[in-house]
Amino acid sequence: MPDTIDITLFVNDERFAVRVPPVRPLAEVLRADLGLTGTKVGCGEGECGACSVLLDGKLVNSCLVLAAECDGAAVTTIEGLAREGQLHPIQEAFVRNGAVQCGFCTPGMILAAHGLLSENPTPTEDEVRRGLEGNLCRCTGYRKIVDAVLDLAKSDLDVKGGQSG
Repeated sequence: MPDTIDITLFVNDERFAVRVPPVRPLAEVLRADLGLTGTKVGCGEGECGACSVLLDGKLVNSCLVLAAECDGAAVTTIEGLAREGQLHPIQEAFVRNGAVQCGFCTPGMILAAHGLLSENPTPTEDEVRRGLEGNLCRCTGYRKIVDAVLDLAKSDLDVKGGQSG
């Protein structure tokens, strides 16, 4: 096995060519190599969801995915949601509902909410709770986080940030 391999990642709509060890987690590449520190590493075992990103549109724990497996893939991190200095509607909903507490889990929660709302734009409270199950928050009882997701689901905005049809 080679010491390093060359891969191409499309992170937040930008192309990156990086050289990585074959067993390096995507979370480490995002944080250390690309400087995208919004992706947090909590447990490093896929239990807390702090490192959640969207990989080709699907929610994954980036601490469990090898960067080498992502060659050619599209990755969206928390930094990729805001556009032209404007928060994404999910980010705005979290702020509006006071769902940010210490902020450590917030990037993963927001990306989990994005993944959920992309698949189910009008979830019930139970569906929101199930959709956020893999993301732990040690500061709250989740009420404000769930409220933020439901708030956006009730609005006329879709998760891509535009008006819904």
